[in-house]
Amino acid sequence: MARYKNTSIKKRNKKNYYQTTIYKEVEEKNTDLYFIAQEGDRCDNLANRFYGDSTLWWFIARVNNLSTNNIPAGTSLRIPTSTQDAEGF
Repeated sequence: MARYKNTSIKKRNKKNYYQTTIYKEVEEKNTDLYFIAQEGDRCDNLANRFYGDSTLWWFIARVNNLSTNNIPAGTSLRIPTSTQDAEGF
C-alpha cells in the first residue's frame, strides 16, 4: 500500500516533486479503538502494534490530526481497526 500512489508528481529543474496530497476524511466507526497515549508513545510503534506495519504511522497521525510521529502523553487517540481507508492513498 503506497502512501503516495495517487499523488501527482511535478517535474521542475529535472527533479520530481510530489504535489500536495489531499486525503479523504476517515469516518468514525463503532469498531474504532480509543487509546490514551503514554509517555514515549509514537505513531509508528502504535501502527506496528495495531496493524503489524509501522509504515502506517501516517494513517494514525492523519486520523488524529497529528503533525508529528511523537505523541504527547495524555493525548486521546482514535485507532481505526481497518486500514482500508489508507489503501486509496
